[in-house]
Amino acid sequence: MVSIKKFQVTFDCAEPERLARFWCEVLGYVVPPPPEGFADWAAYKNAQPPERRDAWFACVDPTGEGPRLYFQRVPEGKAVKNRVHLDVRVGTGLVGEERLAALEAECARLIPLGAVHVQTLYDGEDACIPMLDIEGNEFCVD
Repeated sequence: MVSIKKFQVTFDCAEPERLARFWCEVLGYVVPPPPEGFADWAAYKNAQPPERRDAWFACVDPTGEGPRLYFQRVPEGKAVKNRVHLDVRVGTGLVGEERLAALEAECARLIPLGAVHVQTLYDGEDACIPMLDIEGNEFCVD
C-alpha cells in the first residue's frame, strides 16, 4: 500500500523572511506561529546568536492542503535557471481569451509585490506567463 507523504518546498535565498512574505502574498499563505516558548518571531530572532538570525523562515497554507514553503539563507546568489519552479494555478479549466485574461490579471496583481513579468506565452488557446520572484527565481502564472 502506498502512503501519501507530506512535503515542503525549500528555497535557497538571500533574505528568507522577505521572500517568505512575498510568497505569502502570492499564494495566500500565512506565517506560522513562532516556535514554542516565544511570544513572536522578533523574540525568537533576538534569542538566536547573530550568525543564526534570519537564517530561515517559513510559510504555510492556512487550509493545511498545500506544502510548507521553507526559505533558507545561503551565501551564494542565484547563478542559473531553476531546475524546479512553482506554477501559480489561476487559469485551471479556462481556455482562450478567458484563460489569458485570468493569467494577465494575476500577473498585474503580482508586479506591485515585486514580481517581474518575463513574457506572455499564448497560442490562441493555451497561455502561460513566466515570471521572476523578488530574488530572481522563476515561476509561472498558469
